[in-house]
Amino acid sequence: MGNPYEIVSIKRADPPPSGETGDWYNYEIVQGAHTINGCRQGKLKAVTLAVEEIVVQLNDRRFGKRGRVHVTSAAKAKKKA
Repeated sequence: MGNPYEIVSIKRADPPPSGETGDWYNYEIVQGAHTINGCRQGKLKAVTLAVEEIVVQLNDRRFGKRGRVHVTSAAKAKKKA
C-alpha cells in the first residue's frame, strides 16, 4: 500500500507575525513524494506528541483502522426501547 506517513523534522520557529508569543515549532511530515508542513505552539514535548498523533491518525485513515466497531447487546437495546 505504499509508504506510511512519517515525521521528518520538528524545528524551533519564530512566532507568527500576528503577535502571538511563546514557543513555536515547524514540523514536516512526508508520505512518499507528498509533504505536509505545519506549525504548532507549545513546548517541544507537547508539540512532538501532537505531531505523532497527527501521523497516527493519517496512517489510520489511509490504511483503515480495524476493530473500532461499537457493539450494543440486544438485551440493552430492548431495555432502552
